[in-house]
Amino acid sequence: MTPEPVPSVPTATYRLQLQPGFPFAAAADAVPYLASLGISHLHLSPVLEAVPGSLHGYDVVDPARVREELGGEDGLRELARVAHEHGLGLVVDIVPNHMAMSPRHNRPLWEVLREGPASPYARWFDIDWEAQAGQLLLPVLGGPLGDEIDHLTVDGDLLRYYDHVFPLREGTADLPLPELLDAQWYRPVWWRLARTELNYRRFFSISELMGVRVEDPQVFEATHGTILRLLHEGVIDGLRIDHPDGLADPDGYLERLHEATGGRWTVVEKILADGEHLPPSWPVAGTTGYDALRHVDGLFADPAGAGELVTRYRAFAAPQTDRGGDWAATVRRAAYAVLTHELATELDRLVRTAVKVCAASPDPALRDRAPWALRTALEELLVRMEVYRPYTSVDAAEVVTEEAAAEARRAFVVPEEAGVVDVVRDLVLGRRGGDVPAAVELRARFAQTSSALRAKSVEDTAFYRYVPLLSATEVGGNPGAPAVSPEDFHAYCARVQRDWPLTGTVVSTHDTKRSADVRAALAVLTECPERWAATLADASHPDEAVPDAQLAWAAWQTVFGLGPAEPERVQDALLKHVREAGLYTSWTEQEPPYEEAVAAFVAQGPCGKPGAHVTALREALAPHVRSNVLGTALVHLTMPGVPDVYQGTEGEYLALVDPDNRRPVRFPPEDQDDKNAVTAAALGLRARYPDAFGASASYTPLPAEGPAADHCLAFARSGAVVTAVTRLSLRLAEAGGWADTRLPLPPGWWGDVLTPGRKFTGHVRVAELFERLPVALLERLDDGDADSGGAAG
Repeated sequence: MTPEPVPSVPTATYRLQLQPGFPFAAAADAVPYLASLGISHLHLSPVLEAVPGSLHGYDVVDPARVREELGGEDGLRELARVAHEHGLGLVVDIVPNHMAMSPRHNRPLWEVLREGPASPYARWFDIDWEAQAGQLLLPVLGGPLGDEIDHLTVDGDLLRYYDHVFPLREGTADLPLPELLDAQWYRPVWWRLARTELNYRRFFSISELMGVRVEDPQVFEATHGTILRLLHEGVIDGLRIDHPDGLADPDGYLERLHEATGGRWTVVEKILADGEHLPPSWPVAGTTGYDALRHVDGLFADPAGAGELVTRYRAFAAPQTDRGGDWAATVRRAAYAVLTHELATELDRLVRTAVKVCAASPDPALRDRAPWALRTALEELLVRMEVYRPYTSVDAAEVVTEEAAAEARRAFVVPEEAGVVDVVRDLVLGRRGGDVPAAVELRARFAQTSSALRAKSVEDTAFYRYVPLLSATEVGGNPGAPAVSPEDFHAYCARVQRDWPLTGTVVSTHDTKRSADVRAALAVLTECPERWAATLADASHPDEAVPDAQLAWAAWQTVFGLGPAEPERVQDALLKHVREAGLYTSWTEQEPPYEEAVAAFVAQGPCGKPGAHVTALREALAPHVRSNVLGTALVHLTMPGVPDVYQGTEGEYLALVDPDNRRPVRFPPEDQDDKNAVTAAALGLRARYPDAFGASASYTPLPAEGPAADHCLAFARSGAVVTAVTRLSLRLAEAGGWADTRLPLPPGWWGDVLTPGRKFTGHVRVAELFERLPVALLERLDDGDADSGGAAG
């Protein structure tokens, strides 16, 4: 079979979650079906050697080798060959920020443990050798050393602890065990010490993932050599960069990567806060698309109803203001808790660096700053960050603002002591301290700590505490303002087409807490908050043991969004929910009685007989759920950017937070529905008219006219394709339907791609346009195809 030409820039990608149970060979078997969808590239989860058995691949142990459990480099090359024969390229997810803290599998780390800072691999890892008496802390023990020492054994030149294996420093194997432990370049400690004593940078608060110093050119070359070789040999064609915000210098890294790849299509997993823009100097195609997700979801949320839903939630759950009652207050309290608990060791290192800068500086303004005052200033500025982090290529004063500094000063009783806030802010902004190593380190560590704090306090804590509308608590989302007006959506799309036309867009990923179809169902609740509250009143019983009302509200919404499913899936997702929320239990301080009460409530309530009330409401609202599902899919696939279709989501896909959303899917799917048809039609148009959606394309809003105009969202792409969807369909039905609402089409005749044979021109009655489906996808017809049939205004 002669290989088909592969576009240098994707027109649409399809995400596959590789794992031992779905290796390269299985992906190759799926290629004919995936090619038939109309995508241009497969988007692969990480392919480099990871911890054995890993179901995701982000725990890399050897960046120089393709993962053997997936089929090794030969398997990847075979997948590429099959893909290329069908005209598909490969985009690969890479992880520059961290590697797995698994010494027996991670050879560079093994050498560091054996040789210490003198190892040539010591530069790979972000280790503070000045702390902990020059030993690298390894939080692997199940209890304090005194309780676990009998389980530590010497085996030749190895130290063993259950399944853990560590190398011994040369010449220490014959020492008595206590002396042997003191003589190593590392120190095994109780895992609970990681919170306050750890002396290596990690991924967020995950001690099993060690930060990598890719800002070092030698480390960059060593960790990227295999991926770059595969790029230049034509095996892979583009890159997705995982979590660049964790790096010391994202700007420099992306410049180096761009030069090394020759400018291959690359997107970055950058979470943009509402109103934040990607640094314009970054040499990338754009983001992985969570900013698009927020705007697409927001189209289908009713602003007035979302506000009423908050009122109903507060009446039902009575949450404390800063523990789930108010969004901004909840985020702030969560940030304080995460910074002083889960990220305590990161804060301590930041404070030590600030103390070092101030103590050694010749600048009198930096002197006489007490460590406690520097700590307070750093805390107060960090918790007020409203974006992930500052960057060297963007004015940091725009994110570490004077308004935040003014609020931070109020934490000091003595006004003169409050001046330390300005000192810290000036250091972070680079206005003081210059280029001395400690000052440079302070700026980088502030940014790295800020990104970890934002992720942990917002996505992994506040999203599980503030739960009036679960569909809004999504990566990159703004639960405090979940609705997006058509005008704001069009403005966003115009900006994307102008500035980042080849950016990625997503609505479901391996990281979304709920799939797009689950969120689409939940969005309908913003159109009927009164019915939702009444349903919960019917489903709830005064004598029923409810662990806490916030959890109950979230549990009922979970089963509404998911629909009929195995109770175990709901149980697992809600157990993760309450641990992430950290209000009554957590991952590290588990409360078995509370968790048992949660499990009992879910089984007897939402997943039990009372759940029939919610099932009945979902069935009654099914047409409106369907409208949102199809509208979300079509907008995503035709808006500016390069859409990424997550595995299985071309049809109905109902999933909760990972690992539920990483379950294997069938290729091809057994069942086909309207969503499959919409997906295939939209991807088919993108494949036939790549220029109509690409870098030189245009985006034109098409406002409807008439009494229900706000319920029709429509736009044209390059005068060749028209997308029209229904929004807030329940409100529309309650208001009497479309009546004489019309959609003015661009000049010419337009064929209905979803219902072949129908043709339209002029001012089309929207009721006729949406006669069969609540969405429409139109294609401009050639003069020869535009006969006198069809509908005209």
